[in-house]
Amino acid sequence: MKDKIILITGANRGIGHNILQKISNNGYTVIGTSRSESGLENISNTLENANGEGMLMDVTNQESIDKAVGNIKEKYGVIYGLVNNAGITQDNLLMRMTDKEWSSVIDTNLTSLYRVTKSVVKDMMKARIGRIINIGSIVGLMGNAGQSNYSATKAGLLGFTKSLARELSSRNINVNSVSPGFIETDMTKALSSDQIEALTKNIPLGRIASPEEVSNVINFLLSDESSYITGENINVNGGLYM
Repeated sequence: MKDKIILITGANRGIGHNILQKISNNGYTVIGTSRSESGLENISNTLENANGEGMLMDVTNQESIDKAVGNIKEKYGVIYGLVNNAGITQDNLLMRMTDKEWSSVIDTNLTSLYRVTKSVVKDMMKARIGRIINIGSIVGLMGNAGQSNYSATKAGLLGFTKSLARELSSRNINVNSVSPGFIETDMTKALSSDQIEALTKNIPLGRIASPEEVSNVINFLLSDESSYITGENINVNGGLYM
């Protein structure tokens, strides 16, 4: 498995960091990226006893992407799996949203898919094998007030995934997306029992998900066991959106 190189963007915290832990524990060579030195340190500490390392990458900067991808190729070889996870939120009602709040979320969450994927897919095509997994969100399917910018990026991600799956299927490259619902984070851990109850009352499974329940799906999609799945979006939301 160490010969299979996995690149995970935005791997310094949250779901991305949990994916990093899960994948590295399964023996892949894992490169996790962050745009900050503090995030890079967090990744490097996690990968201390695993194959791979943390690298600086700003997904809004093509030069930064090219440098990181070039370093990976030179040191480890061709990337087998890409997990596009990097993203931000800048929530506001549309009537109050600034151009910067709109454009920065679009650039980081959606345009980055184009930039990063294009930078690795040529070598995948030559190798005639690969896995691309894009991390979406339940709000890309059902929307959410105050998140028109974020929702637009996650809805766009679904169309990007399906189109790219059609383009790359003849080269044995599978492209899928995973859309989490409510996930345990530092923020949700700080909520009261009443707040948690209000959050989960409309979830058929009656609880929020652990980060591992998302990373388990990512691990499956990277494996040979998912070889006949492409162009799909897998919801991990406890039935909140069906």
